Amino acid sequence: MRIGELAAQAGLTRDTIRFYEKVGLVSGRRLPNGYRDFPPETVPWLAYVRTAQTLGFSLAEIARHGAELRDAPDAAEALSALFEDKIRVVDARMAELAALRADLQARVGTGCPMRAVGQAG
Repeated sequence: MRIGELAAQAGLTRDTIRFYEKVGLVSGRRLPNGYRDFPPETVPWLAYVRTAQTLGFSLAEIARHGAELRDAPDAAEALSALFEDKIRVVDARMAELAALRADLQARVGTGCPMRAVGQAG
């Protein structure tokens, strides 16, 4: 299917699909007239890409894990493992943000928010 049809079916812009092609997330062959031709299975793959992005996966992670998932004997199990890994990353980031928030809160009202907490001034 040509890029316009793919964009319509996937609910994306042509520019987004061109970008995904540039970074290696999708591939289409070039027809003799220069048009891109994408296989039908690109539509559900693009839906997966968008969902994965919504769940906090970067395009690099999606590209890296896409082949693993396609080749996995049990895709559901492989996806669960990826989700568990992402949960650990989110938990670590939440802990970092909580520490940052506590540090910022401790500086409120100190007169100089750049002064280290407990530093005489």
